[in-house]
Amino acid sequence: MFNKNIKLVLAVLVFGLAVWQIIDRSIGNGIMLILLSAIFVLLYFKNEILILAFLRLRKQDFAGAQKWLDKIKNPEAALVRKQNGYYNYLNGLMLSQTNMIQSEKYFKKAVQLGLSMDADLAMAKINLAGIAMTKNRRREADKLLAEAKKLDKHNMLDEQIKMMKKQMKQAANMPRQQYGRGGRR
Repeated sequence: MFNKNIKLVLAVLVFGLAVWQIIDRSIGNGIMLILLSAIFVLLYFKNEILILAFLRLRKQDFAGAQKWLDKIKNPEAALVRKQNGYYNYLNGLMLSQTNMIQSEKYFKKAVQLGLSMDADLAMAKINLAGIAMTKNRRREADKLLAEAKKLDKHNMLDEQIKMMKKQMKQAANMPRQQYGRGGRR
């Protein structure tokens, strides 16, 4: 993986070489080099490691996705802001299976940095709402679910939002037990 600035420098150099080839009447080489420089520009905006991690996650290979994410040593320097958001989002998704406290930190950072797609942002907020619900922060969970519902324009996450609201209602309706001296256990 190249640093994001190195990718831009390579794109400019290859594009300059392409212009030189076109001027030198090697049109085919010039066009090929323009396409090569476009690949570097594309990889500036879409990080190759994150793409590979997404592909692993799509196959439910959490260990493989984590291995790809571990290859990014310094995400603040190596990634653009939105890519850094997706880096945190993917780490949050993987840690949500095992460590809720760590995953909450990653999801909050992903929401703060921003994600390109509203569905991904809605999914991050649903996960944050679930974590808030397990920590008995009902107002925060309600607010996050409302924001997720607003972001889910194609109703892809409608079922998950309804399920979370149903679980919140069930938790609110459960009788609270009193503990202390003489209380029931």
